[in-house]
Amino acid sequence: MVATFTPPFTPASALDGQMRERGYAVLAPDQVALLSGVGLEQFDALSPAWEGLPLDGYLKDGGSYRRRRHSCFVIQDGDLSLAPHRAHWQSEEYNALHGGMHRWFEPLQEATLASKPWAPLLLALGRTASALRGERTWFVEAHQFRIDTADGIGRPTPEGAHRDGVDLVAVLLVDRRGARGGETRVFAASGPDGQRFTLTRPWTLMLLDDARVIHESTPIQPESDYGHRDTLVLTYRAGAFQGED
Repeated sequence: MVATFTPPFTPASALDGQMRERGYAVLAPDQVALLSGVGLEQFDALSPAWEGLPLDGYLKDGGSYRRRRHSCFVIQDGDLSLAPHRAHWQSEEYNALHGGMHRWFEPLQEATLASKPWAPLLLALGRTASALRGERTWFVEAHQFRIDTADGIGRPTPEGAHRDGVDLVAVLLVDRRGARGGETRVFAASGPDGQRFTLTRPWTLMLLDDARVIHESTPIQPESDYGHRDTLVLTYRAGAFQGED
């Protein structure tokens, strides 16, 4: 038996204050719908896009437990636009395992970008980023992840506890089936404060002020033969995409 801890949920109305005070927040699914202004049932249209994701061929541990797609966007003056397809790049300062590599992944599918929740969700999180940092042009990277137990164990964060080198990180749980583990851990970047909890309900959203907190997720293991954990990770950065400064 693996113990799970319930996330410390914040109502959408208190999100900006929570982010300023603590540097992280978790919204329950109904509050994600409220934040984005889209009915919760509409989010289910996103789920099929996690079937058949291409394998991540860049894992330095040689694993085959991660599948993903990646696309980039710009939010400027309240408008969301798709950026030209580009490699995902992080410095070694923020990703000691895979930093310094230009990693090219297949882009998100058109049906995902055209789905009802897509633009409202990204724009709502852009407003959250602006409440935290002030009005900016936001450079957004979107990652679809499936972590599975095909290797016997799946690692959501093989690089360990880390920051991402951005302003705001949002992790939306899309699905979780046949898996145990995958506990989220959030630590203050400077100081003893920390939280541990498990995201279990689809469309639960975790937000992180990347300057203030470090985060990781523990490995998953199958409950029987096979399990997986699907997430949408969105990062918001002012100024430019990483690698363009």
